[in-house]
Amino acid sequence: MRVNVEELNLKDKPVVINRVSKVVKGGKRFSFSALVVVGDGEGWVGIGKGKAAEVPSAIAKAVEHAKKNLIHIPLKSNSIPHEVHGRFGGEHIMLKPAKQGTGIIAGGAVRALLELAGTK
Repeated sequence: MRVNVEELNLKDKPVVINRVSKVVKGGKRFSFSALVVVGDGEGWVGIGKGKAAEVPSAIAKAVEHAKKNLIHIPLKSNSIPHEVHGRFGGEHIMLKPAKQGTGIIAGGAVRALLELAGTK
């Protein structure tokens, strides 16, 4: 489903900013990579990664990348409608619907993603 990004009131939140290096003939060249989550608080979220010589440029590139990768997360009374289980490498992620007022019990990137998606 195509969405007009200008119509959404998107907020962004940097999740990770790393200094990375590339070894070249004259030594090491340093740059910064950024992982950013954008969302409107009503179900639309996106994740983007950017890399540049300066931190603000890396964040700006990551935000533009995230705006191109928006997805809609269905919400049911400010929570997710059903359980979701995922696995990546050795990590297991389990998301469960919660009653109103429970809050987000998660940390790091998952918390940022859920907050910007609109779960409460």
